[in-house]
Amino acid sequence: MKIAFHAEAETELAEAVSYYEQRRPGLGQEFALAVLFALNKIISYPLAWPLMEQGVRRCLLQRFPYAVIYSPEPDAIFILAIMNLHRHPDCWKQRRQT
Repeated sequence: MKIAFHAEAETELAEAVSYYEQRRPGLGQEFALAVLFALNKIISYPLAWPLMEQGVRRCLLQRFPYAVIYSPEPDAIFILAIMNLHRHPDCWKQRRQT
């Protein structure tokens, strides 16, 4: 199964890695690994995480206040957002795959 990112989700990931790396060297890498771990779990079990609304699920990251918001599609997992749980909870809603 392949993973496809919404452009804004890619930006969110890069910004979060940069933020954590500025906080402490190496922490950005740890955040990136937490995202990778979550993505691997999503690939293995795409329907295991709770529905946020029709067809959109949320996988919480370990250790960081973030979630991967995604939509399982027939040929891929579409990542709508790498969402900070303390900000804009509905930011992903306009990002449906077209």
